[in-house]
Amino acid sequence: MTESNGSAARGQRNQRENMPDWERRFRAPRVSLPDWAEDAPDRALFVSNATGTYELYAWDRSTDEQRQVTDRPNGTTDGVLSPDGAWIWWFDDKDGDEFGVWRRQPFTGGEDEPAVPGLDPSYPAGLALGRDGRTAVVGRSTDEDGTTIHVARAGEAPVEIYRHRESAGVGDLSHDGSLIAVEHTEHGDAMHSALRVVRPDGTPVADLDDTKGGTVELGLEVLGFAPVEGDTRLLIGHQRRGRWEPLVWDVATGEETDLALELPGDVSAEWYPDGSGLLIGHSHEARGELFRYDFGTRELVKVPTPRGTVSGATARPDGSVEYLWSSAAQPSSVRSTTGRVVLDPPGMKSPGSVPVEDVWVEGPGGRIHALVQKPAGAVGPLPTVFDIHGGPTWHDSDSFAAGPAAWVDHGYAVVRVNYRGSTGYGRAWTDALKHRVGLIELEDIAAVREWAISSGLADPDRLILTGGSWGGYLTLLGLGTQPDAWTMGIAAVPVADYVTAYHDEMEALKAMDRTLLGGTPEEVPERFEASSPLTYVDQVKAPVYISAGVNDPRCPIRQIENFVKRLETNGAVHEVYRYDAGHGSLVVDERIKQVRLELDFADRHLKTARD
Repeated sequence: MTESNGSAARGQRNQRENMPDWERRFRAPRVSLPDWAEDAPDRALFVSNATGTYELYAWDRSTDEQRQVTDRPNGTTDGVLSPDGAWIWWFDDKDGDEFGVWRRQPFTGGEDEPAVPGLDPSYPAGLALGRDGRTAVVGRSTDEDGTTIHVARAGEAPVEIYRHRESAGVGDLSHDGSLIAVEHTEHGDAMHSALRVVRPDGTPVADLDDTKGGTVELGLEVLGFAPVEGDTRLLIGHQRRGRWEPLVWDVATGEETDLALELPGDVSAEWYPDGSGLLIGHSHEARGELFRYDFGTRELVKVPTPRGTVSGATARPDGSVEYLWSSAAQPSSVRSTTGRVVLDPPGMKSPGSVPVEDVWVEGPGGRIHALVQKPAGAVGPLPTVFDIHGGPTWHDSDSFAAGPAAWVDHGYAVVRVNYRGSTGYGRAWTDALKHRVGLIELEDIAAVREWAISSGLADPDRLILTGGSWGGYLTLLGLGTQPDAWTMGIAAVPVADYVTAYHDEMEALKAMDRTLLGGTPEEVPERFEASSPLTYVDQVKAPVYISAGVNDPRCPIRQIENFVKRLETNGAVHEVYRYDAGHGSLVVDERIKQVRLELDFADRHLKTARD
């Protein structure tokens, strides 16, 4: 090693040693659960931030050789490995705007090429690749056409087999390529899909629709065709008993096999590679666990995993299970039931954080589950951050998250609320979010806020409301509708002006908004007005920090600018940070910059409030 190289290495080592833990958590290399090729299980695809930007990587497990597949300024995370392991498909959008085309690259390396010549750019609406190496089923969504689905074969022009104004998507392609499962919302309810199975020429085979015939609409989802040649069984998820559960539907005979697993939370599943059983994922009260269901014995056997959250799992051909696990205190890792860590990225290791505490609070719509973290040994009342999750159909869990951990490192308590609308607590809890959108969630957040103050955890004069996406929306709405409740707000990529957001956002989100609010802004103007942060902007008292991606198709920039202009007119204390990406950033440096700006804003304005 030369003297200059040695100096550089020492400099990098010193920089790492002096780096604060919160920044190390963002910079430490991490990996997703590897996806493997059905007919070439030693070929795998995963996502990693090893270069400082989240990109796709190919992994030959037989040689342990890894290769970076994509290299784009704003990162790449959407990729699919063909069943024969020969090709890697990846979605090529522009600067995070989610509008683009599929490209593909040989697994062993080489030039990228258009994966489906003849299809114009669009928002993606699902993709399924055939085992023959020639066939692809491609879903597209555009404002002009709604959803279209195409069958593309090598050397032939793609053929459209489905078209509808409402949102839909490709579910799966059967093992022999003779059947295509489609999730659709032709009935107009974007929260509850129905299913249709068609042949590659578009000929209908079977329909299943739980949205009809009852007083409560229920959803269905495609989990996958049986991995057996000629098998017409389709694994689906249903909500018939008030939560997500799996059943097996034979699309040829119409027979339905209800597994009736009697687990209390939401259940998902995937096939074991030989079709003899199912790998069951059970999510309950912000934690996850795994089981194997055997068709022969009809027994449910637990797959051992630590307490925490299983973010994804897959059954390997040898019968082992690989899963991505973490807890609030321990960083994520890809583990195997064989006892080993499957994929351990080299380089800096992420520091842990403090464990999460469970809190249950009585609210206007039932018991609310909140997750609380606070600095070790800290005694309240503490400056407290209410970090509100996005979605809204999502939930916070006992999983590792660098953002909340950063607040804890700086002396804050962090409270995360699984408000009505969150998943993981049954269908009724999720579906409660209708018509009074935003206001319902804020009622639950207010109830948890009162608990946090009365319990002695939170200092009522140092309360921060923050979140990204839907959480950013609730932040701005909360600052206007609860102006005396919050000391400040920090909103990332938020909905700020609901009417303008509706007109500018991607088509699939328009459908979701029509479902949530019961129509368009022209049809139900009073509901959009009641749920829009812009309606209450004149009531905002607290300092506001907003960050926004200028290419965001989900929370577009124009509606944020409308809100900011009103803040300026009112002379409200606010700061805005705009960055060149879409709905968030896949670049580690950019994400660290945003967190640093948020921490600085909080520090400056909480000091002002305290003084």
